[in-house]
Amino acid sequence: MIQVNQVSKSFLTRKALSDCRVTFEQGKITGVIGENGSGKTTLLKIISGLLKPTKGTVLIDGEHVTRRICQRVAFLHDQDYFYWYFTIGELIRYYDAIYDDFNKEKAETLLLFMNLRDGQKINYLSKGNLTRLKMVVTLARDVPYIILDEPFLGLDPMVRKSMIQSMLRYIDLSKQTLIMSTHEISEVDLILDDVILMKKGRVIAHESIENIREYEQKDVVSWMEDMY
Repeated sequence: MIQVNQVSKSFLTRKALSDCRVTFEQGKITGVIGENGSGKTTLLKIISGLLKPTKGTVLIDGEHVTRRICQRVAFLHDQDYFYWYFTIGELIRYYDAIYDDFNKEKAETLLLFMNLRDGQKINYLSKGNLTRLKMVVTLARDVPYIILDEPFLGLDPMVRKSMIQSMLRYIDLSKQTLIMSTHEISEVDLILDDVILMKKGRVIAHESIENIREYEQKDVVSWMEDMY
């Protein structure tokens, strides 16, 4: 379980998060949604140990989050962070060397699923293939928590479809929890269990997809618009 307790985050004079309180339950796929600048990325980076909150605490399975939490959390963000001179095969071997939880056999299976080859140079990959490669090395880690920040940004519909299929096929929800922020809400709402809605640095709603559909009689996009 991930517990976010009264977390605020400021960058100089700009307040990115304000008194955020939310719990992410184990074994679920949770979407973090909201307009640009609502604080989604900042919240996910704090959960992943990449940023420190100005105020408040984050606990993962009872442990206070620090940079060492990367041993329990795999984080994918939308910035490019690979060595450009590596081949895909060299990158897989690099991840295998630095992460004890990295499943090389799973990574090789994911490469085949994503139509990627060991010998391809990272520097020459298209944006779509680079995003697929990020997904490969993230999902290949056998960690309890996987966090994806805008994993479909700028991708065409066919690539997004294959990415969604990979998440369903290669994540074990009996052992793992998936959290993702996305603007492609209509494409992922079928796989989500919960959704967290953010606005101006605050968590303004946390609802199950089942309740939104059955009791609110809405799809997630309509629900978000009404909440806003």
